[in-house]
Order: sequence, then C-alpha cells, then structure tokens
Amino acid sequence: MAYNFSADEIFEMAKQIERNGVIFYQKAADSVEGAKEKSFLMGLAAMEEAHERIFEEMQKELADQEKDSQVFDPMEESVLYLKALADTRIFFKKETPKNNMKEILKSAIEAEKDSIVFYVGMKEMVKGELGKKRVDDIIKEEMSHIRLLSGKLLELK
Repeated sequence: MAYNFSADEIFEMAKQIERNGVIFYQKAADSVEGAKEKSFLMGLAAMEEAHERIFEEMQKELADQEKDSQVFDPMEESVLYLKALADTRIFFKKETPKNNMKEILKSAIEAEKDSIVFYVGMKEMVKGELGKKRVDDIIKEEMSHIRLLSGKLLELK
C-alpha cells in the first residue's frame, strides 16, 4: 500500500526528530568532562529545541489544504507510523560515545545526515507541490547543523 503524507504530518515527524536530538545532545553533554564541551553540546540541544519551535511555527502557517492528509486514514495511523519512524531512525538509541568529543561529533553528524536523507525521502511522499517548500526548509535547517558540527570537528583535529 502506497502512503502519501501531508506536510502537516511531516512537521509532526520533524518535531519528534528534534526532540530526539535534544535528548542525544543532553546525554552527550552529561558524558563529557570539560566545561567548554558541555556548553557546546548544551548549545546544540538548545538549537534542537529552537528548531522544534521553528517547525511548530511553520506548521501553524500551513494552509488548510496542506494540513489534509493525502490518504484515507480515519484512525490517524499514518501519524503514528511517522512518529515511530522518527523515533527509530534518527537519534534513536544512538550510543553516545563517553567523554570523547570527536566521536560524539561524528555520531551527531551521522544522525543529522540520516535526518536529511529521511526528509528527502519523505518529501517525495508529499503529493504534488503541497508543502514541498516547507519540507525543503526543514532540510536546510538540518544542513546548518552539519555545518556547525563539522566546523567544531575540524577545530579538534
């Protein structure tokens, strides 16, 4: 059975991914010793929280047509499916390398890349042009995370 998801459902998933990222970065911050490293990782957690709020605002701006699901789903199973997918693919049970900033950054970059691939794939599930620009906005936000993480990783080499 083919699924087409609405932009509204994509935003629900994006918010869950950001919440998962907050948990990842908070756990990583707890595992490092240096105050500078803790501060950087907590800053990343704060950025994930800010992105969740951005996605919430973007979701509120959706036109009614964009909020409509593209499939018959009276039990809202597609939203539950998306949540499960977000929980199990991006930042889910990622092993946080203990007290190793380089490995934490590498793991975080991998998760951010996974999220971009996920969103690119999900963009194809949005029928027609409904919400595609907004999904592109999510992808751009995640790309900014990779630039920041990569820059920090290069500083540590």
